Amino acid sequence: MPVKTSQTHDRLGLNYDAVAEVFAELASAAGAAVMRFYKGDSNVQTKADQSPVCDADVAGEAIILEGLAAHLPDLPVISEEAAANGAAARLADSFILVDPIDGTREFLAGKDEFTVNIGLVVNGEPKAGVVYAPALELMWMAGRKPASFSLLPGAKLPPAGKRHRIHVRRPESDGLIALTSWSHTDPRTSTFLSKLPVKERRMIGSSLKFCAIADGSADIYPRFGATMEWDTAAGDAILRAAGGIVLARDGQPLRYGKSAAKFMNGSFVACGDRASVPAHLGARLA
Repeated sequence: MPVKTSQTHDRLGLNYDAVAEVFAELASAAGAAVMRFYKGDSNVQTKADQSPVCDADVAGEAIILEGLAAHLPDLPVISEEAAANGAAARLADSFILVDPIDGTREFLAGKDEFTVNIGLVVNGEPKAGVVYAPALELMWMAGRKPASFSLLPGAKLPPAGKRHRIHVRRPESDGLIALTSWSHTDPRTSTFLSKLPVKERRMIGSSLKFCAIADGSADIYPRFGATMEWDTAAGDAILRAAGGIVLARDGQPLRYGKSAAKFMNGSFVACGDRASVPAHLGARLA
């Protein structure tokens, strides 16, 4: 059934926690579809931007799009593979961003650090999101209430009482735990982190970096170069709900709905404690 909007939690009539529940159910189902191709033959092709796409991406996206059409029919959806195939984006004040496999390279390499991402954007801000790592059997989700829990691919969600509430941590006195990507770390990342009191660097794939900061496992994640909004919206929503922030080059929270830029993000830094970010962020992220 479509999500009812009569029980409003904002002026647009969207109950963010109810939306997150729908996202989580669809991510679980998509995760089960994706796992059927894991460590097997997934018919890899190369998109125009030279990134890979495989049968698992297509299968997961189809399940998510069908479910969103049934449960949230009034919200436009922008999904990675549909966009790559030239589908026209239909924007509104509220819309959904979908990445059926964030970390396709990790997925194809047989690593377990790939995720299913679904995020809700309202007036340029991420308001609800789900990041599901089916190979790890872990899910993070947030509307107004951020949580994490273990979940087998395709399984029903646990009741609220069985979910672990998450929150960012205050950085420890002996330094920060910084996260970088397996696939996209470059010299600018090392230069940026060299200016901070970093005690440990960890490499993690996909949107799991946002989740690690949101649940208090790490402190900061800088990203240089291009990402797309569907890569970041879900993790950003979870991080913000848990008390953190994702800051763009201008030092302001990262915005969504950048259709003129074809939904491409610039450099950003995700952190649990804004005070840990350098004062002149723009110069450091240029």
